[in-house]
Amino acid sequence: MKFSTKEDVDAPISKVFDTLADFEMIERAAMRRGVEVQRTDTLSKPGIGASWHAKFNMRGKQREVDIFVPSYDPPNEITMHSQLQGLQSEMKIELVALSRQQTRLSVVANLKPTTLSARLLVQSLKMARTKLNKRFRERVADYARELQERAARL
Repeated sequence: MKFSTKEDVDAPISKVFDTLADFEMIERAAMRRGVEVQRTDTLSKPGIGASWHAKFNMRGKQREVDIFVPSYDPPNEITMHSQLQGLQSEMKIELVALSRQQTRLSVVANLKPTTLSARLLVQSLKMARTKLNKRFRERVADYARELQERAARL
């Protein structure tokens, strides 16, 4: 199951990418939301091989997810893979400079079930595809606004 959207950010591509690749800030934001995040790599700066293990409660159950960065191409692209209880996902974030002060943010998320229960989950998600697409676009738009605000402070 695939979700995709594009948003324009009023900031230079380099600032948008630097803000997007601030993994420590993203870790802190997740922790504020109650997620236990543990860095599982030894990298001193963002790049290929960055990885995390996270635990959180969702719908009354403890969930665990492993996240890995297989592709990191400043200032153009970051790809993240995750594995969550039989559900693999890939999120590809691409940046394209539209002008010196404007950047297009493209986000593509692809879910791939690897177990029967995950297949059933994805099938049920397909039934609500329109609503989920709308929610995905709204969340990416909110994140693009947040990126723009943070990039302006750099």
